[in-house]
Amino acid sequence: MSNAWKRSRSERAAMKESLLRGFANRILQHLARILPGAQSLRVKLHRARGVKIGKQVWIGYDVILDTSRPFLITLEDRCTLSVRVTLVAHFRGSTGIKIEQDVFVGPGAIILPNVVVGRGSVVTAGSVVTRSVPPMTVVQGNPAVPVARCGIPLGPDVTAKEFSRRLKPITVPKLTPKPPAQAKPATP
Repeated sequence: MSNAWKRSRSERAAMKESLLRGFANRILQHLARILPGAQSLRVKLHRARGVKIGKQVWIGYDVILDTSRPFLITLEDRCTLSVRVTLVAHFRGSTGIKIEQDVFVGPGAIILPNVVVGRGSVVTAGSVVTRSVPPMTVVQGNPAVPVARCGIPLGPDVTAKEFSRRLKPITVPKLTPKPPAQAKPATP
């Protein structure tokens, strides 16, 4: 066997969860999805699963944080995960997901592996994040693309009106279609 195969095999073995740990992860995940306590009980349940969670993190109902590899997820201070957010942190050689400080993730958003959501960013409802998000940026869509720069983070003490007033739209130059090619006259 080649060294690359041995290395990937040993890495896979190190990441493989035991039957008991897998069962515990799934029970804790399910409890965190349905029990109250967005800043208390749910946070503690996900920490027990191995998710790295900072201070004052808010986790909404029905949030799914990678069921089998929760240790690949980092949630920094004061981030908010709204209802039904899904974080998929692993797929083969993936390195996980990092949600930096003061990030707001809207309802139903999906964040895929190998993504860092930068400090103070906002992921709008229903967006699918496939690439890292720069700090202080609003992303939207499937796949999520930057649509605005944030003037201030969307935190619990900031009103939607104040946040909206400080947004700066990102303008994308419109592509102008090429004129149709002129038909060459037929030569006799």
